[in-house]
Amino acid sequence: MGDTNSKKEVVKEYGIITVGSFLVAVAVSMFMVPGNLVMGSVSGLALVLIHFIPIRMSVMNLILNIFFLILGFIFIGKDFGAKTVYAAVISPVFIYILEGIFPNLTSLTQDTWLDLLCCILIVSVGQTILFNANASSGGLDIPAKIMNKYFHVDLGKGVTFFGLLTVVSSILVYDTRTLIVGILGTYLNGVVVDEFISGFSRKKRVCILSDYHEEIERFIMQDINRGLTLYKAAGGYERKERPEIVTILAKNEYGKLLSYIREVDPNAFVTVTSVSEIMGIWNSRGRVRRL
Repeated sequence: MGDTNSKKEVVKEYGIITVGSFLVAVAVSMFMVPGNLVMGSVSGLALVLIHFIPIRMSVMNLILNIFFLILGFIFIGKDFGAKTVYAAVISPVFIYILEGIFPNLTSLTQDTWLDLLCCILIVSVGQTILFNANASSGGLDIPAKIMNKYFHVDLGKGVTFFGLLTVVSSILVYDTRTLIVGILGTYLNGVVVDEFISGFSRKKRVCILSDYHEEIERFIMQDINRGLTLYKAAGGYERKERPEIVTILAKNEYGKLLSYIREVDPNAFVTVTSVSEIMGIWNSRGRVRRL
């Protein structure tokens, strides 16, 4: 049974990586290449290099990915590399297929800025999917991941840093307008990726004061199957002591708890804040600690 579940998880994980890689390939083939958008990515670098080495965009993309994969194996490890090898290969394959389906494709919007916005949106969704699967589309995502691991630099900022180096190289082939568009696009891509990643990982910190605290505690630990912490608290007016329940929940879990509290104690005092990062044993469920 364990092996079966493990295989299902692997298939699911690689299916997610396939979706993310396909989205990146769509953005590159449908918007970046036709719009001559030298974004800060391996595809942007490939778009410059194919002017010096006359090979297909997809082939140049694959060659560059292989180079950066070697860096990934050295500095990040085999697990990251195994997933990224798949993404780095499948993404150029998708680009190759799209090149065949839509040869000599021109700008779909006939507007550089609209092409840029569409490209940023699609690429950012694809990159976020890959990062959350602990993978990458290869290329410049790998040094960004290395910076995140060793220097704790946000992934979006890492992508932006290495991307700007790539964009500057566009001046060797294109005009200053392309350079400026590329710089703005790379910066916005980093911001959007960072925001998407935070959105995926964001949790809710819920603090509850209620006369029905025992019922709420049981619901959190038994029905939602999450841990909680109890703090001793007293109201400033009544001086009545009762525990304050503090728990960290995913968004769907928070919705369940809020519905339950409204049924059990509509007068409960509840405060909620967003948490973008958690360290420790949050995923070890069903634990309670009293302070």
